Amino acid sequence: MTKPTPEPPAIRRVLDPRGGLTVVRRGVPPRRLHDLYHSLLNAPWPRLLASFAVGYVLLNALFAVAYLAGGDDITNAHPGSFVDSFFFSVQTMATIGYGAMVPRTLYANVLVATEAFLGVVSFALATGIFFAKFSRPTARILFSRVAVVAPRDGRRSLMLRMANERANQVAEAQVHVEFARTETTAEGEQVRRFYDLELVRTRTPIFILSWTVIHPITEASPLFGATDASLRECDGEIIVSVMGIDETFSQTIHARYSYVADEIVWDARFADIMSRLPDGRRHVDYTRFHEVIALS
Repeated sequence: MTKPTPEPPAIRRVLDPRGGLTVVRRGVPPRRLHDLYHSLLNAPWPRLLASFAVGYVLLNALFAVAYLAGGDDITNAHPGSFVDSFFFSVQTMATIGYGAMVPRTLYANVLVATEAFLGVVSFALATGIFFAKFSRPTARILFSRVAVVAPRDGRRSLMLRMANERANQVAEAQVHVEFARTETTAEGEQVRRFYDLELVRTRTPIFILSWTVIHPITEASPLFGATDASLRECDGEIIVSVMGIDETFSQTIHARYSYVADEIVWDARFADIMSRLPDGRRHVDYTRFHEVIALS
């Protein structure tokens, strides 16, 4: 019986298309409590809100059990009712105090004082985290889905396209491009090596329109003589990093992207997206931003 041909392994990449790391870390001791603030700031909004909601419910449930352990110590609450104890805890933690249920024993008053303190502290921390996350500037840089290799100004070049999706300006924008590939040393060890790619232009004073990043493939380039097959064989990856100053926040923003062999189109150019309106203003057609045209 003939065995089925195994599928080729996926091309290994350091960055996913959104700029996130694909590296799996093992052997590092967990320090979740030490990095809790950092983790919360980096968490997506749905996960952050869900984490606070779950923590809020669990903390109130814990205090509800503590109130029940004291017996009938809450006025106007049904004896042994977890629901009444839970909502009394909610009122205490949020410092609402409707007045319908009040503590009647020393034990209950100590719990109320403890919970009120924790409520003030937790709401202050949550407010700080939410404000920091809201006020932190983020980049909205649009990268072309593919890079192209084609002649540019008489030289074969690697090109990719970027654009600022926001209506504001990114001042003093800088771009850095690296080529990563897997190589085998003289001792037979496989290593991942990174090479800087020389660009025609690495910075622009105002990044508001489209920016085509160009790397001339000269004899000094690590891409000289590269083909689609050779890039696949060495797990080649083009890593792009751009940073600048957001004019709205006056703070530094950055974005990353990467291209592997499947995302590099040979002998093609990007479609034109720039034109002029009758009144002389520039018009950018982002509907064709990712479009490429094969060279004849």
